[in-house]
Amino acid sequence: MEVILTLEQLQQTIREEVGILLYFSGENCNVCHALRPKFKEVFDKEFPQLKQIYLDAHDNPEISANYSVFSVPTMIVFMDGREFAREGRAVSLHQLTEQLKRPYGMMIE
Repeated sequence: MEVILTLEQLQQTIREEVGILLYFSGENCNVCHALRPKFKEVFDKEFPQLKQIYLDAHDNPEISANYSVFSVPTMIVFMDGREFAREGRAVSLHQLTEQLKRPYGMMIE
């Protein structure tokens, strides 16, 4: 389900949650739709405490611009209120997962 939030609501959520995955996609982006279930499966298993928010970049132009999202898919991971990782276009799920394991373990456990 795509979420439509205000920028202020999203910023508040980022401040309040331990970790967030923002997944920017587009209605006409086949790559976005193919990758999304894979990301969801891996993040549900490996990082269950990270809140996952899916945004259509076209429907959320203010948020997309604020986070410098100019192409889809783009994934941004926030930990402790700060941007920690960003992947776009040529996304490596394995590389992002490996990059997050240690800091996630330190923050959650």
